[in-house]
Amino acid sequence: MNKWGAVLAGLVSAGIATPAVAEISQQSIDDFLGKLGADNQYDPSKGIDWSVLPGPFYTPELKLGLGTAVAGIYRVDPNDKTTQNSSISFTGFVSTSGALGVGLHNYTFFTDDRWRLFVDGAVAKVPTEFWGVGYDAAQGDSQKYNDNSVQLHPQLMRQIVNNLYLGVGWDFSAMNANVKNSKPGDKFSRYTDSTNPLSSGATVSLSYDSRDVITQPHHGQYISVEYSYFDPSLGSDTHFTATKMQYNYYLPLDDKRVVAFDLWGRFTHGDVPWDRLSEAGDDNRLRGYYQGRYRDNDVVSGQVEYREKLNWRHGYVLWAGVGALGSSPSNLGDNPLLPTVGVGYRFEVKPDMNIRLDLGFGRDSAGFYFQVAEAY
Repeated sequence: MNKWGAVLAGLVSAGIATPAVAEISQQSIDDFLGKLGADNQYDPSKGIDWSVLPGPFYTPELKLGLGTAVAGIYRVDPNDKTTQNSSISFTGFVSTSGALGVGLHNYTFFTDDRWRLFVDGAVAKVPTEFWGVGYDAAQGDSQKYNDNSVQLHPQLMRQIVNNLYLGVGWDFSAMNANVKNSKPGDKFSRYTDSTNPLSSGATVSLSYDSRDVITQPHHGQYISVEYSYFDPSLGSDTHFTATKMQYNYYLPLDDKRVVAFDLWGRFTHGDVPWDRLSEAGDDNRLRGYYQGRYRDNDVVSGQVEYREKLNWRHGYVLWAGVGALGSSPSNLGDNPLLPTVGVGYRFEVKPDMNIRLDLGFGRDSAGFYFQVAEAY
């Protein structure tokens, strides 16, 4: 067992030790975490109530690394006692591969949840690999490159009727791919036109959301369709479109146990840059696969996750899922499916806000992920 495994085992064992020992252990840990803001409480007088926690990870593309999660919860109107808490999280990482980066996730709810502002963004420098496009290409050799990228995706949503939201937004990404050992006939010259693609487009979305809490749902449904239009007139290098569909359902078994279902698909059309093709495998879906190895116009996936909260702040999840990719919806079934299974540990740092450690297994690869909030 590695050092981090011993730490996790110690935390879990605290929950099954004698009551006196558990109380002492939990109190001492609470005192320490309270200094980091991870006190599992929300104080609206602080404006944004922050917490900070570090954690290890290992993914096929980043290798062994250390991440730090800076998470905060807040309310636009401190007197609003009914709308769910807004949240913002920054996740920074460094790894033994030389990768480093910062990610942003923000969910803001205001005017009694009639308006929502969601923002996702990332800045990263990651040594990684490119296999090409399609399932067959992913079975062959890869070419190394350094991914220097910036991404930003803000969305503003307005409630039309109860639980139904219409949204508009922007989707921007820019990459500088520093290709190693570039030469005629290599992977990049065969599959790409540019190693410095820039994509900029407008988005429109329609979503139905009856979840009780976005960061840690216990019940409800989420249905979303988002359409993105990229064009040179909007600052993009090429013209293409992307449609993303998602359906989630949460079945509560009791106060501490939930079964969560997830169906997801992304479909692109037109002159799609290689970095904006749909990918199979990240820290939310098809966990365990090398991110970027499997990419094509279209990717679909499904997964089911069993979530259980244990005593104190502990919890765990088990999941299984499958995905497929293809150049069009009609040939998604032409290639073998991509299975995934995994187990995760949860530790609650704020009300309805978990730090998650997920160990996912894909076909011939595995990954250990450190993130904030549930995968979906």
